Amino acid sequence: MKRKRALEVVLVVVGLFYSFWGYLLFDALWHSRWLNGHNDVLPMFLSLNPALGPCLLVAVKQPAKHRLMIAYGAWSSLAHGFTMTIQSAQAAAHGMHRRDSPWDIVIFGAIGVALLALLPAKQPSPAGAPISEPRFAAR
Repeated sequence: MKRKRALEVVLVVVGLFYSFWGYLLFDALWHSRWLNGHNDVLPMFLSLNPALGPCLLVAVKQPAKHRLMIAYGAWSSLAHGFTMTIQSAQAAAHGMHRRDSPWDIVIFGAIGVALLALLPAKQPSPAGAPISEPRFAAR
């Protein structure tokens, strides 16, 4: 029960964190900040996590049914942290320093590890259970 509650708390915090990125995306697009330095990757990058945030918030009610979405949130966070680690190492090799490193790496790594550690167990399907027809809403 404690693990389920911990997962719910993590999903709410991470879901809100990623949803807040929608504001950052809106701000970057509204003020055309991405044009400075021709950084057109920023808005595209910022568009991924605001979509993931609400999905993680929906997963709070029934985490076992949204296991794949939680796993995606975990692995995408780890991939993000890994990419930033490589960028930081390359920048350091060229005598530069990324202004948000290493905290961004730690944050995304912690999100990924927490979501994977709390990932609900896979629900076993009854042996020999036939695949049922999809249920549609009654008309």
